[in-house]
Formats: sequence, C-alpha cells, structure tokens
Amino acid sequence: MSTITPHYRSVQLLLQSQSFSIDEYQREYKWEKEHIDELLSDLQDKFLSCYRPGDDTKKVSSYEEYFLGSIIVSKRNGKNYLIDGQQRVTSLTLLLICLYRAAKVKNLPVIQTIAPLIFSDNLGEPKFNLDIPERLPVIEALFKGEPFSPDGKDESIQTMYARYGNIEQNDLIADLDDMLPHFAYWLMTKVGLIEISTDNDNYAYAIFETMNDRGKPLSPVDMLKAYLLAPVDDADKRRKANDVWKKHVLDLISWHGEHEAERDANCIKAWFRAQFAETIRDREAGAMDKDWELIGSAFHRWVRDNRHRLNLGAQVENLTLMTTSFPFFAKAYQCILNASHRYTGGMEAVFYNAHNDFTWQNTVLLASLVTSDDDETVRRKIAVTATYLDVWLMRRVVNYIRVGYSTTSYAMWRLCLDIRGKSLAELVDLLSQKLAADEVTFKGSPKKGRGGIGELALNQFSRRYIFHLLARITAFTEARSGRADSFDKYVDRKVPNPFDIEHIWAEDYSRHGAGFDSSQEFQEWRNHVASLLLLPADVNRSLQAKSYQEKCPHYAKQNFYAASLAPSAYQHQPQFEAFRTAHNLPFNSFTVFGKKEQQERRELVSALVNLVWSPERLKKAAE
Repeated sequence: MSTITPHYRSVQLLLQSQSFSIDEYQREYKWEKEHIDELLSDLQDKFLSCYRPGDDTKKVSSYEEYFLGSIIVSKRNGKNYLIDGQQRVTSLTLLLICLYRAAKVKNLPVIQTIAPLIFSDNLGEPKFNLDIPERLPVIEALFKGEPFSPDGKDESIQTMYARYGNIEQNDLIADLDDMLPHFAYWLMTKVGLIEISTDNDNYAYAIFETMNDRGKPLSPVDMLKAYLLAPVDDADKRRKANDVWKKHVLDLISWHGEHEAERDANCIKAWFRAQFAETIRDREAGAMDKDWELIGSAFHRWVRDNRHRLNLGAQVENLTLMTTSFPFFAKAYQCILNASHRYTGGMEAVFYNAHNDFTWQNTVLLASLVTSDDDETVRRKIAVTATYLDVWLMRRVVNYIRVGYSTTSYAMWRLCLDIRGKSLAELVDLLSQKLAADEVTFKGSPKKGRGGIGELALNQFSRRYIFHLLARITAFTEARSGRADSFDKYVDRKVPNPFDIEHIWAEDYSRHGAGFDSSQEFQEWRNHVASLLLLPADVNRSLQAKSYQEKCPHYAKQNFYAASLAPSAYQHQPQFEAFRTAHNLPFNSFTVFGKKEQQERRELVSALVNLVWSPERLKKAAE
C-alpha cells in the first residue's frame, strides 16, 4: 500500500546521507538574485535576533527555529525525486558550499559537519547529495573551488553559477566574521522544512497540485487586497477596484512574457519601502525588526498595523491606494524592469546597475516619485536616481568596498528618506550635493587609506566589476569615436562568442621577469586594470600565449580602446582624434609594453573613468 508521510526535517536531517534527483521534465533552477538576497537577509536577521556576543557554539541549541516551507518527495528505485522544492534545496546546497569554503579557509571544525550535507561517501567516491547528473560539474567545481565556465551550458547550470556568485557577493560571510560557525550550526540544526514523502508518483503529483492549486493559501498580495476592500460597502466600487488591482497584478506577474508569481509582491515591497518606511532595524544582535524589514517579510500585516500612518482604513483612502497609487507604482516598477533588461536610450544607468546586480535599485528608484508625476517626469526621476546609484556604486567597488544586499541596506533606506517625494530639480540638486560630499571617490577611500583606480586589479571580489568597468570605458570610447554604443553586446554572456577579459601580458614570468622583482610583483602588474582589455572570446583564446608585439596588430582590428595600443588607430580616424583632443585624453600607442607604458595606461583609465562616471551626468539625465 502506498503511504504519504510528512516529517519535519532540519537542514541537517534533510540532506545528510541522502541524495535528491529530479525528473528530466522538471523545470529549470530559476531563482533570481533577489530571491537569494531575501533568503540570506531573512536567515541573517533571524540568526542575529538570537545570537549574543560571547555565545559559544553550544548555545545555538537554544536559538529560535526558522521554517522554510515544505517539499514533496517521491521515493522510487532507491532514489528521492523532488516533485516540489528543488529551488530551495538547490539554493540551500549553494549556501552550504559557500559556508564550507569560508570555514575551510579559516580552518574551522564545522567543515566536518557541513561536508556530509553536500556530498557523501559512495564506496570511496564522493557522491553529491544534489544528484542531478548534468548539474554535477558545476556543483563539484564550486565545492572544490576550481575554475568553471558556465558559458554555453544549460540554463540551470548558468543560474546556479550566478546565484553562487551572488551568495559570495552578498556580504553574509564578511558580516558573520567570528559568528560564522554559530550561523552554520544554526542553519543546519534550527532551520527546517516539512518533507512530504510518498512511494507513489501519482500521490506525489496530486499533493503538489493540491498545494499549488486547490486550497492554495492566500498570498500577501491577496491578503492586502482583502484588507483594503473590507471597508468598501459599495458593490460597484468594490468590483471596479478589484478589477483594477487584478489587472495590474496580472501585468506584473506576466511581465515580458515571463511568468513570475512573486513579482507583484516584490513590486509592493519596493513601493512601500521606498514611500513609507521610516525606520530600520539596528544592526546589532537582538535588535527588533522595524519598517524596512517588516515590509520585506510581511507587508500585508505591516500595512494593517500602520494603517493610521498610511491614512488607511476608510473607504475613500483605501480605494485611492488600490485604483490610483498601486497602478502608478506598478507601471513605474515595470518601467524599471524594462530598462533593467533592455538597453534603453536615456535609461542606460538602470541597465548598468542591473548588470551590477544591485538589487536595491528597484526600491530606491521609486522613492522620489509622486502620483501626480507625468510619464516623462517619472522617466527623468528614474534616470537621475539610477545615475546617482551608478556613480555611488562604482566609486565603492573600485575601492573594494562591499555593496551587497545587507551591507547597503541602511544606506539605501537613508537615501529613500532623503529623496522621497522630491521634485526633479530638487532631486538633481540633492544627489549632486551627495556626490560632491562623498568621501569615497575614484582616487580612494579615507577608511581604506588609499585605493581607487590606482590599485584596482583582478581578484575574486573585483573580477565582475572590472569586467563591467572595461565594458563601460570601451563602449564610451566607441560611442564618442563615431561607432555604436555596444555596452549591452559586450556584457551579453548568452551569445556564442561572448567578450572576455584579455591580459595584455601573457602569463609567462620568464618572458617579463627582467622588469619585475618577483613573480608576485609581475602578477600584480599583469592583473592591474590598466593591463586589461575586452576582446571576443575566440580572439582572446588565440592570443593568450603571444607576446605584446604579436598581439598588437590583432588589437588594432578590435574596439577603439584595445586598438589604441596600435599606431593604426590614430590614422584616418577624425572622430576618435576629436574625442581624444576634446578631453585631453592620454591615448598613446606602444611598440613595447612594460611598466612605463602600463603606468601611462593607468592615467588613461583614470581619465576615462572620471568621464564615464562624472557627476555631471545627473543634469544630463534630467534633460
């Protein structure tokens, strides 16, 4: 007889010594960065509400639990097949790998407890507990810290690799610091799910359909709508308000032809945080959640608890929010989504920030808007604020300042407060003043002592930002020299031959050793941003081992920024010459490329960066 058995499982009980597969017809792993960021933020906030400085790891046993929902498992042929839950199980596995690698660097004993949740011993061979054959190479590479290229791979593999990078960049590990083993033990023993298992596929899918169709609980969006409609006693007004609400919810969740059930909730969270959040949780152990966090976790309850502050509760006010405010902000949110996914004239900065995976952008860009703004004013306010974020963000990453979800949360809440409801002119003036007063610049950061462009080089933190920076200065040089602005083409990783970072110096210390005191010094100079270019992947591969003299003629055939190393770039190129002269840019060609030439190139990079990320762009964005 078939059985259906529900069990509460901690992460440790769920993943230790058992593996999970999926059927080939299951959907891809599709979690986006905002899902990872919200999960990590929720976990971190819950953990910090329990942790007290000085706690030993045994104290974790008394911490509060955190529930992650349910998964459905069909057991057949000696395997566990995930019918529902692969998104969470995959994300948990990626988080555990990240924790494992961070703990391994610190040589913490907790790695012995984490490792069996990622892989188990199978007659002397490691068997990864997420047992999906086509995804094993990326899991193994991430676990071992080995190089891996997701280019050209399946969607799930590309998404897993990207989400792992998001976990690394989220700043969770850096924020935890000495608390890392406490958090790891808490995650494994106090975070749990309900595992509903059966040995009959038909039962498993019947449960899945019931939980996701018939009897599906109301979502926070549904509960907010119900609360807002409750005092409306006029049937016709209720119907019309409900129709307006449903239309805009449908527009959101089906935006761009990509169904996303949580996009309506994400829009409302961004809207309420941007427009109404007055307080934020103190960043210390045991602190209580406030507006910013409560909106993120349960905005429908937050609205009910703050109805007087939002002037809600009466029929007229509730209908206004449903039929005027929500449509306005839903439309603005979709405008941001459009510009985030499609390189759009006048809205380029939105695309730039999206490429840098700056999740808070969707919230901050709504803060200055008021429902009386016309479409053009909305567009300009969004463009101005996105331009500010672009400059603010890049100033920090070139100084190796983390800009993850939790690290920037306070700054973004503060920014929303400052720009909330400002007119376009006020917005430009305020954000210009903020950039002028900003201590962090492309020359360096006072807290770092030095830094800036002069010390920017490839490493695990900076690679993605250097790729972005090179794409920006390359596209800027091309556009100002009479060619198309191809930034979106340079950063598109889905094309067959994407652009890659090219090292001007081949990785051969013996060839260049005479100019450097050590192999380490050579690597530092080789990886400096001034020694890097963007080239198509096939060209990059073909040039890797060649000398500069062999590479230079090939650079001449590429984009202007790369070609400027060769003399031919300065012949019969009047628009490039006019661009170079107008801004007094130190473009120079070189027959050899050594330390002296690289230092000259540093001056060029610095000059281009200050042009590309000039605060003057704020005024242009408002035009």
